[in-house]
Amino acid sequence: MKVKILVLAAALLAGLGARYAVDHFEEPKTAAVSNFALETGSSPMNLFDANDERVRVVYFGYTHCPDVCPTSLAILAASLKSLPEDTLQAIRPVFITLDPKRDTPDAAKEYAGYFHPMIEGGSGSEDTINALAKKYGVLYQVTELEDSAMEYAVDHSSYFYFLSPEGALLEKVPHTLNPNMVSDAIFRLTETATQ
Repeated sequence: MKVKILVLAAALLAGLGARYAVDHFEEPKTAAVSNFALETGSSPMNLFDANDERVRVVYFGYTHCPDVCPTSLAILAASLKSLPEDTLQAIRPVFITLDPKRDTPDAAKEYAGYFHPMIEGGSGSEDTINALAKKYGVLYQVTELEDSAMEYAVDHSSYFYFLSPEGALLEKVPHTLNPNMVSDAIFRLTETATQ
Protein backbone atom coordinates (compact mmCIF):
# COMPACT_ATOMS: atom_id res chain seq x y z
CA MET A 1 0.00 0.00 0.00
CA LYS A 2 2.80 2.45 0.91
CA VAL A 3 4.65 1.61 -2.30
CA LYS A 4 1.54 2.42 -4.38
CA ILE A 5 1.16 5.76 -2.61
CA LEU A 6 4.84 6.58 -3.17
CA VAL A 7 4.62 5.64 -6.86
CA LEU A 8 1.45 7.72 -7.25
CA ALA A 9 3.06 10.69 -5.47
CA ALA A 10 6.19 10.42 -7.65
CA ALA A 11 4.07 10.29 -10.82
CA LEU A 12 2.06 13.29 -9.67
CA LEU A 13 5.23 15.29 -8.93
CA ALA A 14 6.74 14.34 -12.29
CA GLY A 15 3.57 15.45 -14.07
CA LEU A 16 3.45 18.73 -12.18
CA GLY A 17 7.12 19.34 -12.92
CA ALA A 18 6.61 18.70 -16.63
CA ARG A 19 3.58 21.01 -16.69
CA TYR A 20 5.56 23.74 -14.88
CA ALA A 21 8.42 23.41 -17.38
CA VAL A 22 6.05 23.72 -20.36
CA ASP A 23 4.16 26.69 -18.87
CA HIS A 24 7.28 28.57 -17.78
CA PHE A 25 9.64 27.86 -20.66
CA GLU A 26 11.09 31.10 -21.94
CA GLU A 27 13.38 31.69 -24.87
CA PRO A 28 16.48 33.57 -23.76
CA LYS A 29 15.76 37.25 -24.35
CA THR A 30 18.94 37.73 -26.37
CA ALA A 31 18.48 34.79 -28.71
CA ALA A 32 18.65 35.78 -32.34
CA VAL A 33 17.20 33.67 -35.11
CA SER A 34 18.14 33.15 -38.68
CA ASN A 35 15.74 34.70 -41.11
CA PHE A 36 13.17 32.05 -41.96
CA ALA A 37 12.16 32.17 -45.64
CA LEU A 38 8.49 33.13 -45.59
CA GLU A 39 6.37 34.78 -48.25
CA THR A 40 3.23 36.89 -48.19
CA GLY A 41 1.42 37.17 -51.47
CA SER A 42 4.19 37.38 -54.08
CA SER A 43 6.65 39.12 -51.75
CA PRO A 44 9.23 37.82 -49.29
CA MET A 45 8.28 38.23 -45.64
CA ASN A 46 11.19 39.28 -43.46
CA LEU A 47 9.74 38.30 -40.09
CA PHE A 48 12.86 39.12 -38.09
CA ASP A 49 14.62 42.39 -38.73
CA ALA A 50 16.40 44.31 -35.98
CA ASN A 51 15.84 47.52 -37.97
CA ASP A 52 12.07 47.08 -37.65
CA GLU A 53 11.48 47.74 -33.94
CA ARG A 54 7.84 46.63 -33.88
CA VAL A 55 6.79 43.83 -31.53
CA ARG A 56 5.54 40.87 -33.55
CA VAL A 57 2.16 39.41 -32.57
CA VAL A 58 2.22 36.02 -34.28
CA TYR A 59 -0.58 33.48 -34.58
CA PHE A 60 0.03 30.03 -36.09
CA GLY A 61 -2.95 28.35 -37.76
CA TYR A 62 -4.28 27.45 -41.19
CA THR A 63 -6.85 28.80 -43.62
CA HIS A 64 -9.08 25.70 -43.64
CA CYS A 65 -9.41 25.76 -39.83
CA PRO A 66 -13.12 25.52 -39.01
CA ASP A 67 -13.22 27.23 -35.63
CA VAL A 68 -10.17 28.07 -33.51
CA CYS A 69 -8.23 30.08 -36.11
CA PRO A 70 -11.10 32.30 -37.25
CA THR A 71 -12.07 32.92 -33.62
CA SER A 72 -8.50 33.79 -32.61
CA LEU A 73 -7.94 36.07 -35.59
CA ALA A 74 -11.28 37.79 -34.93
CA ILE A 75 -10.14 38.36 -31.32
CA LEU A 76 -6.83 39.77 -32.59
CA ALA A 77 -8.74 42.04 -35.00
CA ALA A 78 -11.01 43.26 -32.18
CA SER A 79 -7.93 44.01 -30.11
CA LEU A 80 -6.33 45.93 -32.99
CA LYS A 81 -9.49 47.99 -33.51
CA SER A 82 -9.39 49.06 -29.86
CA LEU A 83 -5.77 50.26 -29.87
CA PRO A 84 -4.66 53.88 -30.31
CA GLU A 85 -2.70 54.72 -33.45
CA ASP A 86 0.68 55.07 -31.68
CA THR A 87 0.33 51.58 -30.22
CA LEU A 88 -0.69 50.14 -33.60
CA GLN A 89 2.49 51.61 -35.07
CA ALA A 90 4.55 49.69 -32.49
CA ILE A 91 3.26 46.20 -33.41
CA ARG A 92 3.32 43.86 -36.38
CA PRO A 93 0.48 41.29 -36.36
CA VAL A 94 1.28 38.17 -38.40
CA PHE A 95 -0.60 34.95 -39.26
CA ILE A 96 1.67 32.03 -40.21
CA THR A 97 0.13 28.94 -41.74
CA LEU A 98 0.84 25.47 -40.38
CA ASP A 99 -0.48 24.00 -43.65
CA PRO A 100 1.90 25.16 -46.40
CA LYS A 101 0.76 22.26 -48.57
CA ARG A 102 -2.62 23.96 -49.13
CA ASP A 103 -1.96 27.52 -47.97
CA THR A 104 0.01 29.38 -50.61
CA PRO A 105 1.49 32.77 -49.72
CA ASP A 106 -1.42 34.37 -51.61
CA ALA A 107 -3.99 32.33 -49.68
CA ALA A 108 -2.36 33.13 -46.31
CA LYS A 109 -2.22 36.84 -47.14
CA GLU A 110 -5.86 36.96 -48.29
CA TYR A 111 -7.08 34.99 -45.26
CA ALA A 112 -5.23 37.17 -42.74
CA GLY A 113 -6.35 40.38 -44.44
CA TYR A 114 -9.98 39.30 -44.22
CA PHE A 115 -9.83 39.76 -40.43
CA HIS A 116 -7.90 43.04 -40.36
CA PRO A 117 -5.83 44.87 -43.00
CA MET A 118 -2.84 45.09 -40.64
CA ILE A 119 -2.53 41.31 -40.21
CA GLU A 120 0.08 39.91 -42.58
CA GLY A 121 -0.34 36.33 -43.77
CA GLY A 122 2.72 34.20 -44.41
CA SER A 123 3.56 30.76 -45.76
CA GLY A 124 6.77 28.93 -46.50
CA SER A 125 8.22 25.50 -47.10
CA GLU A 126 7.28 22.65 -44.78
CA ASP A 127 10.84 22.73 -43.39
CA THR A 128 10.58 26.45 -42.62
CA ILE A 129 7.18 26.07 -40.95
CA ASN A 130 8.41 23.07 -38.93
CA ALA A 131 11.49 25.01 -37.78
CA LEU A 132 9.43 28.04 -36.71
CA ALA A 133 6.87 25.86 -34.92
CA LYS A 134 9.61 23.97 -33.11
CA LYS A 135 11.39 27.18 -32.10
CA TYR A 136 8.30 28.56 -30.35
CA GLY A 137 6.83 25.30 -29.06
CA VAL A 138 3.84 25.28 -31.41
CA LEU A 139 2.27 21.83 -31.25
CA TYR A 140 0.52 20.58 -34.37
CA GLN A 141 -0.23 17.43 -36.30
CA VAL A 142 -2.05 16.51 -39.48
CA THR A 143 -5.13 14.35 -38.93
CA GLU A 144 -6.61 12.50 -41.91
CA LEU A 145 -10.37 13.01 -42.37
CA GLU A 146 -12.13 10.08 -43.98
CA ASP A 147 -15.00 10.88 -46.35
CA SER A 148 -14.26 14.61 -46.24
CA ALA A 149 -13.54 16.98 -49.10
CA MET A 150 -10.92 18.63 -46.85
CA GLU A 151 -8.93 15.35 -46.72
CA TYR A 152 -7.17 16.37 -43.52
CA ALA A 153 -7.21 18.84 -40.65
CA VAL A 154 -4.29 20.38 -38.79
CA ASP A 155 -4.78 20.05 -35.04
CA HIS A 156 -2.72 22.72 -33.30
CA SER A 157 -2.14 24.66 -30.11
CA SER A 158 -3.61 28.15 -30.05
CA TYR A 159 -1.51 30.99 -28.65
CA PHE A 160 -0.59 34.53 -29.59
CA TYR A 161 3.22 34.71 -29.61
CA PHE A 162 4.77 38.09 -28.87
CA LEU A 163 8.25 38.27 -30.38
CA SER A 164 11.05 40.81 -30.41
CA PRO A 165 12.38 42.09 -33.76
CA GLU A 166 15.23 39.57 -33.42
CA GLY A 167 12.80 36.69 -32.78
CA ALA A 168 13.07 36.24 -29.00
CA LEU A 169 9.86 35.08 -27.34
CA LEU A 170 8.68 37.91 -25.08
CA GLU A 171 5.34 36.47 -24.00
CA LYS A 172 2.59 34.17 -25.16
CA VAL A 173 -1.12 34.57 -24.53
CA PRO A 174 -3.32 31.45 -24.70
CA HIS A 175 -6.46 31.17 -26.80
CA THR A 176 -9.04 33.56 -25.40
CA LEU A 177 -12.43 35.01 -26.24
CA ASN A 178 -11.45 38.28 -24.59
CA PRO A 179 -9.61 40.77 -26.82
CA ASN A 180 -8.53 42.69 -23.71
CA MET A 181 -6.07 39.91 -22.84
CA VAL A 182 -4.33 40.47 -26.16
CA SER A 183 -4.55 44.27 -25.85
CA ASP A 184 -3.11 44.18 -22.33
CA ALA A 185 -0.08 42.21 -23.53
CA ILE A 186 0.37 44.60 -26.46
CA PHE A 187 0.26 47.65 -24.17
CA ARG A 188 2.67 46.05 -21.70
CA LEU A 189 5.20 45.01 -24.36
CA THR A 190 5.08 48.14 -26.50
CA GLU A 191 5.51 50.29 -23.40
CA THR A 192 8.57 48.22 -22.46
CA ALA A 193 9.94 48.41 -26.02
CA THR A 194 9.77 52.22 -26.09
CA GLN A 195 11.47 52.74 -22.72
